[in-house]
Amino acid sequence: MDTPDFGIPPQLARRMSMAEQYEYLRTRLTRRRTLVTAGAVAGGLLTGCSSSGSGSSAAASASASASSRGAVHGSVIAPFGRHLAFGTDPKTQMRISWQVPLAVRKPYVRIGTRPDDLSRRIEAEVRDLHTPGVTGVRPALDQYYLHAALDGLRPGTTYYYGVGHDGLDPASPRHRRTVTSFRTAPASPERFVFTAFGDQGVSKAAAANDHVLLRQDPAFHLHAGDICYADVNGRGEKSDGYDPAFWDLFLRQNEPVTRSVPWMVTTGNHDMEAWYSPDGYGGQLARWSLPDNGFDPRSAPGVYAFTYGNVGFVALDANDVSYEIPANLGYSGGRQTAWLDRKLTELRAAEGVDFVVVFFHHCAYSTSSHASDGGVRDAWLPLFDRHQVDLVINGHNHVYERTDAVKDGKVGGTVPIGGTTDPTRDGTVYVTAGGGGKDLYGFPDGVQESYQGHVRDRESVDTFSWSKDKESAPETVEWSRVRYRGFSFLSVEAESGARPRLKVSALAQSGERVDGFEVRRGG
Repeated sequence: MDTPDFGIPPQLARRMSMAEQYEYLRTRLTRRRTLVTAGAVAGGLLTGCSSSGSGSSAAASASASASSRGAVHGSVIAPFGRHLAFGTDPKTQMRISWQVPLAVRKPYVRIGTRPDDLSRRIEAEVRDLHTPGVTGVRPALDQYYLHAALDGLRPGTTYYYGVGHDGLDPASPRHRRTVTSFRTAPASPERFVFTAFGDQGVSKAAAANDHVLLRQDPAFHLHAGDICYADVNGRGEKSDGYDPAFWDLFLRQNEPVTRSVPWMVTTGNHDMEAWYSPDGYGGQLARWSLPDNGFDPRSAPGVYAFTYGNVGFVALDANDVSYEIPANLGYSGGRQTAWLDRKLTELRAAEGVDFVVVFFHHCAYSTSSHASDGGVRDAWLPLFDRHQVDLVINGHNHVYERTDAVKDGKVGGTVPIGGTTDPTRDGTVYVTAGGGGKDLYGFPDGVQESYQGHVRDRESVDTFSWSKDKESAPETVEWSRVRYRGFSFLSVEAESGARPRLKVSALAQSGERVDGFEVRRGG
């Protein structure tokens, strides 16, 4: 099926940067608004509405009626899509975000150390998005995102919280069942687990991955971009197929996890949305509250760092360096790469930091459909080598693929399933964890999967990479060690102490392990 181009001439679409797309949409698109907000319709989000057809109709009716009156009483507006993220310091800072289907007055969070004592009240900030309708494609949509910054928390403490607004108090008996909890990072954890994947979207597979992920009891989750696929095309060439209502569905789908597990996201190519800002990140700024210690948190919200226990984590925006999808190529003017160099230097010198994990979207090393991005390799791999980064996690290719340890662009040490690698000697292991829930890809013709219990080692794989002239260049590689075509995610156990280690596992949707290895430094 052809996707609509929303008024952007095809001959211009491929030449447009994100800034040019934004300007075209802002000045040329006929804007049409409707009374009904898709957020209220999706799943019956007004209090008392079901997800059945009648419930959705009731939600639509209430929304239309509310707009005509100019207000709806807060008691019938139900918050949804709660999602957590750490601040810069996971021991003392948490960011609570959620959504409401209609505008509310005086939103806030109640919080306490017991579920029956939510005595502390923190006001929330409203960040709204207004997406114009497109005739014959979709109605206009108003979305309201609420954010509360919690600072001065105690390390290693479980907090209970509820979200509310004028007319809806989460501490009242009627709404007390909505109260949930989170836990701050311990002052010095000896062991913790984090999970990771990219390319999730909205699907039964995505929800199933969430279910298996929760069983790992992660302290937090890394999302390596291509978050919900509201932008279907994802090429950064034109805004075809864009439907912001997918964000409502995505946040609702993930709430059983994200209401208690911090969801640390970064930016993929499908997350550039030209409707809201010249850089394509206005939508992300409205929907997420992330650490603000990147090189410019207002223009690059997916770039930041935090430390949990003995591991430093760095999130990057690979749209800035991608040769494959150049809509935002070079937008930071080199500032992101300079910040990365400084941050890796800082983490390597930090007391108590044994390991450094970097995550971003586009692949440095993969043989699947998108293959490897030469822009990522040119800009960042010299820094990863210099600072001996221990693990790099990518998405983009909708498979699981893991390299041997790579150093100076070559295999520095073979890492079989069940093996151990030392980054100070061997180099960095790169993992493509793109099996988060979106339609799966494959591997090059004639290349078999190779994973735990089904090992099919081969000396080399014929694939390609993206070059500076935005063309693909064939290459034969020896670093592709594990390949699995199935929905999956990473589960990483970090240990400190006398012999610190990262115990890395890849789990299929069944919960079975398809890969595993350990990272130990200097051993």
